[in-house]
Amino acid sequence: MRETKCNTCGNTEYKERRITYLYSHQGQYLIAPNTPVEICSNCGTVYYSAEVLKAIERQFFAIHNNMASPDQFLQVPVKSM
Repeated sequence: MRETKCNTCGNTEYKERRITYLYSHQGQYLIAPNTPVEICSNCGTVYYSAEVLKAIERQFFAIHNNMASPDQFLQVPVKSM
């Protein structure tokens, strides 16, 4: 758990959760479900560890450089507003 204050509200209590993270780089994406985060229990600000973000980045580049395979592909419609 974090030992520091929330940058948004100053609270010191956090909840550990797992969420879906969307990584993007130059118009390409990787959806990373089950990403561990800490969420401020007062205001909801989400904190990611550097280790987790680096692991997602490594996975993204491994997949896009054909050195690894994704678990699945997802087709998403796009509509401009």
